Amino acid sequence: MRVIIIGGGILGTSHAWAAVARGHDVVQIEREAEARGATVRNFGLVWVSGRAPFELAAAQRSRDLWEKISHQVPGIGFRPVGSLTMLRTDAEVAVAEAVAARPDAVERGFRLLEPAEVVKVNPALRGKFLAGLHCTRDGAVESRIALPLIREHLAGTGRHEFVAGREVRAIDAVSGGVKVTDDHGADYRGDIAIHCPGAAHGGLTREIAGELPVRRVRLQMMQTASLEEPLTTAIADGDSFRYYPAFAGEALDELNSRQPQSPVAADNRMQLLCVQRMHGGLTIGDTHEYVDPFAFDVSESPYDHLRSVAEELLGRSLPPIVRRWAGVYSQSTEPGELVCRREIADGIWVVTGPGGRGMTLGPVIGEQTADLLSL
Repeated sequence: MRVIIIGGGILGTSHAWAAVARGHDVVQIEREAEARGATVRNFGLVWVSGRAPFELAAAQRSRDLWEKISHQVPGIGFRPVGSLTMLRTDAEVAVAEAVAARPDAVERGFRLLEPAEVVKVNPALRGKFLAGLHCTRDGAVESRIALPLIREHLAGTGRHEFVAGREVRAIDAVSGGVKVTDDHGADYRGDIAIHCPGAAHGGLTREIAGELPVRRVRLQMMQTASLEEPLTTAIADGDSFRYYPAFAGEALDELNSRQPQSPVAADNRMQLLCVQRMHGGLTIGDTHEYVDPFAFDVSESPYDHLRSVAEELLGRSLPPIVRRWAGVYSQSTEPGELVCRREIADGIWVVTGPGGRGMTLGPVIGEQTADLLSL
């Protein structure tokens, strides 16, 4: 079977991986030279800990798929680093105690650690905190280099062709399969077309699929120079409890009522997430903005807040900030939907809207689509 994939981001590449792994030929078309959207504007976190119950099995499977991919493509930098959610108030500790006592705590790798235990797990955390919620199942990949290396591996199979710098203008069901036409007038014929547009909900996506149940979300992030010591886990702060569905419950309700976020964190819907890159620098974020159209520039106050929280937990000044950026991702608005996956004509599928879970869930979404299409 010949599969045409439109989109060079994490979803498009995950679909390409799944199709090639099952012995099919793939043409993957990307309008840029490389993916430049949410796929490279993220933490590279494979985040199992915060997933809702309905998506936990998928997240666990995807995490294992990332590890399996890393055996074939070691350069993607998969590390089973785990995470520590750092707790600075009694109300945050209460949320951690509640989730650590739930039936799925072992499956998620949850364990509540006293400060001395936190430091044994991650000696770089020498600041102020009451406890840490450890999750052993979280991991990290190098999102800015993973996809080119995966494509290089796929090309080596002889069953994958990557066509860069071509914007698809039409996707049509035709006799015997599908036809895809790019902005150079070239046609690509195949049996199935899978359109993975990321946050590009207009244009071609709207033309072929109409109004999908998705929204765009904007975030701000930054990266430091090398920390010059290992940060052995990813870290989060207690505000992350407010944004991940795994932590919902009475203890979180109590946290929200007793301990409002600081004004800048509340206004920007913020949490601290931090992961160390293989070059030693820290990727730090993030914010959430839901009202589109978004600003074209970035605001400095969220960065000041994130720096302050990170320095309080580390007990030291951060290295200089070397990069700041904003990103936009696509999020399904259908409750209980892992991703917006629709067949919009015979053999033509649109897959988008994983939310901020793209790097976590990409491999399993590709696998699920392959199963659904009997690839």
